[in-house]
Order: sequence, then C-alpha cells, then structure tokens
Amino acid sequence: MTSAVVHARTSHHKGRVIDVGSEDVTLPSGVRTTLDVIKHPGAACVLPVDAAGTVTLIRQFRHCASGFLWEAPAGTLHAGEAPDVCAHRELIEEAGLVAGALAHVGFVFTAPGFTDEKIHLYIATACTPAPVNRDHDEVITEVTCFSRAEVTAMITRGEICDAKTLSVLCQWLVRT
Repeated sequence: MTSAVVHARTSHHKGRVIDVGSEDVTLPSGVRTTLDVIKHPGAACVLPVDAAGTVTLIRQFRHCASGFLWEAPAGTLHAGEAPDVCAHRELIEEAGLVAGALAHVGFVFTAPGFTDEKIHLYIATACTPAPVNRDHDEVITEVTCFSRAEVTAMITRGEICDAKTLSVLCQWLVRT
C-alpha cells in the first residue's frame, strides 16, 4: 500500500473555503487511526519578475498573522479553475499586472500534517500594467519592486515569512 485508505470522513465544519473534518484511515504501515484533516481546493502563487530582474511583492494584512506580510500575489482556486488561470487572475487582482508569460515552477503542500492544500507556484514575466481589481476583503497597502539583493536581505532579516512566498522566491533564486 503506497497511500492511506480512507474508510470514512466526518465533516465538522464547512466554511467558505475549507472543510474541517476527521478521517478514519488505514496508513501504508497498516495502522488504522483517526486523523483531523482540513480539505482545501488548492491555490496558485505567482511571482512577477521584470526584465531588470526585480520582483514585485505586495504588503497584505493577514488577520491570522496579526499584521501585514510581504507576499507574492496568490489566491484560492475557484471551483473547476485551472491553477494557471488562477495565477493570471490573482496577478491582476492584487498587483495590477498582466503576465506576458507564465512558467509553472512547482508546488508546495502548506501543512501536510493536517491539510491537503496544494499551492501551485508560477513565475510571471513580460508583465504589463492592468487595473487592480481586489476582492472586498483584501487589505493590500503596497505593491513594490525589489532587487535580488533586497529580497535576499529581507529573507535574511526575517521580513519575508510567508511560506508560499518563500517557496516561490526560492524557485526564482535557484533559477537565476
């Protein structure tokens, strides 16, 4: 057995985005147990990179982090939406940019111990300005370009602490 066998799922709460529940599973080791699992539709994260090699990050308020974080534009997949379509949509909504080219550079599981959330990572190039169209519940105060040296210094100082952003920045840094 290379994956768990789910015998039953009990949903405890279905929210706007997530479904919190418990699953009765048999693990690949043969052990049967009950796990708390948060189901998530997935997401896309996109790092805009211009011809000079600078990246665009947004400064977004995150209630669960008790403040503002530097992030790459990202968002949850709509029902039936392909990850690349989500990446294009979020780039326009949050940063006011349209990608001329979009490259898929991998994916990350945010916290595989309790959620199936998978975030697809993209690098956008040849971006052009577009009208920003933010969701009503997004608080974004800055859209700023940073050089490779600035981003590296921000990471070193702990100023970028969002996991999806660190992941897409890592993919960019190892490719350039």
